[in-house]
Amino acid sequence: MQRYAAVLAAVGIIGVWGMGGIGKTTLVKNLNNELVKTAVSSSKLSFSVVVWVTVPKPPTDIRKVQAQIANRLNLKVDSEESVERIASRIHQRLKEEKSFLLILDDVWQAINLDHVGVPQPEDPARSKVILTSRFVDVCRQMKTDTEMKVLTFDEDESWQMFVKNAGDIANLEHIQPVAKEIAKECNGLPLAITVIGASMRGKKRVELWKDALGSLRMSEPHNTDVKDNVYKVIKWSFDSLESQDIELSSERRSKHVNKRGGDIQSCFLYCSLYPVAISTDDLIHCWWAEGFLGERNTYEEAYNGGITMIESLKDVCLLETHKSNSVKMHDVVRDVAIWIANSFGGEHNSLIQAGIGLSDISHIKMSTSVKRISFISNDIECLPDGLMECPVTTTLLLQHNYPLQNIPHELFLAFPALRVLNLSGTGIRALPSSINSLYQLRALILQYCIGLTELPPIGNLCNLQLLDCDYTRLHRLPPGMDKLTDLRRLTANSLESIDQGILLKLASMEMIDVLGTRLESTCFDELSSLQKLTSLFISMYSSSVSNRDHTWMSRLKRFHIVVGEVLRHIDFSNSPAKITIYKCEIFSKGELSGMLQFASNLSLQNCKGLRKFIAYNSFNGIKELTVNDCSCDFKPAEKGSGRFNPLPNLEHLCFFRIQNLESVSDISHLLGLRFSKLRRLDILGCQRLRCLFNVGGAFSVPKHLEHIEIAHCDQLVELFVQCGSSQTTLANSEIPRVRKLLLEYCAKLGTLGETPNTWEHLEELSLIEFNQIKKLPLSIQTSKNIKVIRGLSEWWNRLEWDADNFKSNLEHCFQPLY
Repeated sequence: MQRYAAVLAAVGIIGVWGMGGIGKTTLVKNLNNELVKTAVSSSKLSFSVVVWVTVPKPPTDIRKVQAQIANRLNLKVDSEESVERIASRIHQRLKEEKSFLLILDDVWQAINLDHVGVPQPEDPARSKVILTSRFVDVCRQMKTDTEMKVLTFDEDESWQMFVKNAGDIANLEHIQPVAKEIAKECNGLPLAITVIGASMRGKKRVELWKDALGSLRMSEPHNTDVKDNVYKVIKWSFDSLESQDIELSSERRSKHVNKRGGDIQSCFLYCSLYPVAISTDDLIHCWWAEGFLGERNTYEEAYNGGITMIESLKDVCLLETHKSNSVKMHDVVRDVAIWIANSFGGEHNSLIQAGIGLSDISHIKMSTSVKRISFISNDIECLPDGLMECPVTTTLLLQHNYPLQNIPHELFLAFPALRVLNLSGTGIRALPSSINSLYQLRALILQYCIGLTELPPIGNLCNLQLLDCDYTRLHRLPPGMDKLTDLRRLTANSLESIDQGILLKLASMEMIDVLGTRLESTCFDELSSLQKLTSLFISMYSSSVSNRDHTWMSRLKRFHIVVGEVLRHIDFSNSPAKITIYKCEIFSKGELSGMLQFASNLSLQNCKGLRKFIAYNSFNGIKELTVNDCSCDFKPAEKGSGRFNPLPNLEHLCFFRIQNLESVSDISHLLGLRFSKLRRLDILGCQRLRCLFNVGGAFSVPKHLEHIEIAHCDQLVELFVQCGSSQTTLANSEIPRVRKLLLEYCAKLGTLGETPNTWEHLEELSLIEFNQIKKLPLSIQTSKNIKVIRGLSEWWNRLEWDADNFKSNLEHCFQPLY
């Protein structure tokens, strides 16, 4: 690493090249981290801005490169601006920096930096450009000052990395000789070592290791180094999936004896249809529709099986986590998957033209034997009228082709066996009536087709299991919906209404998500007849709540029901059972009690009459309560108007923009709450809040409170205020056991309280824009439990301490912001 840093210090443009999977990106990331460490002591390697660009696959789109740079530089780019204009703005912005480091990762074709807008590093170069590529010629074409080839690991390095991935089991006396031979078969390639090592983790029998070694040595040889040293290794991991079959129990195996061999292999090869990130939900839905998840009785079972498949593939490094709801394939692994599919032919024969900038596909030759077709993430403007019939094609992926507006009538006639059709993120406004001929279709996915306002009749799609019209402008369900007796999941959030009687016919329905549509009372009653329904996301009129039978809701495992106005923006919630009351007179006659008995999360937004609502409804199951923009007065409650502790199981309380709230104790007095189980408290934008709790008399700090977050409360001056007696300190029984305290933008809060032991359990402290706090409480200064303190560096450096060693003891905990 020091060698690379030293070279970078001496030159302006450096090319890092090597074969796929050799670790170029990892090396540059580590180098970047090393530069951050040395920046303080080495002026030569200190940069005022670092820009990381993941270069798109060829043909390289300069606009996408410019967009990533502009985003990092906080430059707003208009889609109508020319490439030249954007380049000029980027050039001007980078010239304003004292120095910059630009990292171009995974360059497949030479890029003219002048066309992008990147100034050429001058001599002596204070600004730097690093690029990674599989090809040394690309580096040379980009006029790098030096090219550095990333080499494979030597035998010792390989073995250390292998053991790291395989675990200590590789060092067992009876396994180590075979394990070392397997490591040698990886030829020092980091990707291969990681994949093979992870696949052997936890295998204790030497026979398994010998079998693995034999399989590796028997892989089909190829003429090129890449195929010899990478493909056969990853193919072995692919082959091993067949025998694993994700370790089905004997009972499960008996149910799958007639399924196609190696479903997990099919799942792996299917991932190669996607160019970059893969939505977890999308992937599982396609696997399910294709039949790769075996014989699953319900959508929930299929989804759980899909998660198991994904985790199994991640465990052997054939898939990687991308973001919270997506995965990705390493590009070399994807190359191998495509190669395997092409080698197999037959069941896995695929046409993959994804993410390569296609605008026209009329020249693409399609085979009558192709099983799956992917044109994902191109710029296709139109589809050809006449297509060769593809009688065995089961998947057609056309998502993320934004210019595509029209689908020819003949298109669907050419794919009679289609099971999966994805047109998400296209510009289509309608679908041709020929879609009704896709009798085998299982999944129709139309997310983010924002121009789509209606669908033709689909009553012939008797095998359809999933219809996803999320983020479209579909105003009504298509004709023939009542014929879709096998439909399991429906998502459509822009409907104006649902016709009476349709839901009664959808007997197989398990999940309905129409949260953007307010249902009439008759539709709500129809839901009770769906015996298989387990997940429900709906909105309903407040008048539809009264005099309803809610006992059927006990069947629901997950739900979010909005009562009142339609919420256009829905905050993500981990709660499996949530009710939101939005912009309506709050119910004061117990009308919601029947529904509330099944909820664990209650959100009140823009409502009135909070006191009566709490007094006359039942909340025994509520664990989380959010009160948002609700009108409250905090006058003493009328005698007999409420009851003692109506939310006995409340664990999480959130207040957002309650303008008259001066302390949480006020809410307690108003509603009769005792917070006996409260663990978390969030308060945002309560402009009159002066303290959290008035302690004394009948009220004490919640004894189980562990997590406090407060932001934008301009009048907050203290957290705990002792009142009602001459006592000036909290009793030991009143000391909270807070472990996490996050405070943001509370301009008048100058102290966290000086009571001894108040914060002795604190593990995480964040103070954002808190320059007025000059000194931390002694219980924090001397804490042995504190793990993280976040704040501005200037604030940390100005803090006063009771002893010098207190600061040094906590220095390792401090994490500077910004």
